Amino acid sequence: MNEKEISPFNFEKRRMWLALLPALVFVSFVWLVFLVDYSGLLGDRFSQWGIRPGEMSGMKGIIFSPFIHTSFSHLLSNTLPLLILIWFLFYFYSNIASIVFVTLWLLSGFITWLIGRGAIHVGASGLIFAILFFLFFSGIFRRYIPLVAVSMIVAFIYGGTVWSIFPVTELVDPSISWEGHLSGAIGGLLMAVIFRKQGPQKPPVVWEEEEEEDVMM
Repeated sequence: MNEKEISPFNFEKRRMWLALLPALVFVSFVWLVFLVDYSGLLGDRFSQWGIRPGEMSGMKGIIFSPFIHTSFSHLLSNTLPLLILIWFLFYFYSNIASIVFVTLWLLSGFITWLIGRGAIHVGASGLIFAILFFLFFSGIFRRYIPLVAVSMIVAFIYGGTVWSIFPVTELVDPSISWEGHLSGAIGGLLMAVIFRKQGPQKPPVVWEEEEEEDVMM
């Protein structure tokens, strides 16, 4: 054969790298925005572009808020979850990942705009929780072992942060937008329900009937 055959291992390796690309691009852009903001090259801080709940002018934050972070520690805490979760999304749900990602982004921001307290909400945490809940519930709904395993891995790694979707978080640390986290969780669950019939599914079980051979005596 003249054509090179691609082994299953090499094919999956290529898929893994391709799935990582959107995560790297998005996170790189988040870091670029932070560095420009922190340096003050453009004057005013970018926090003014965050979500302002209930204000029409604050709706622009639905688009821009995931790129805005108030401190290096804030950005650092979101970097690894963004990389891993976006990577998982684009690898395991490749054929629906783009539409799911954009919808989770906008939906989590819009719900934050609806339910958030009177403050400026910035950061990628809402998007992180949206992808987190989408991955978890999508695997459960599909009942497909590899995707359920992904759900369990995600729950194991990030399950300890789920408490921050509750209002009590405000008593612990008022600077945390529990509304953004809750909005992401709601958006992720909703999208998992809507897309449960799309994307990878549990393979159907096919029972092969044994043909009886005629026995001549």
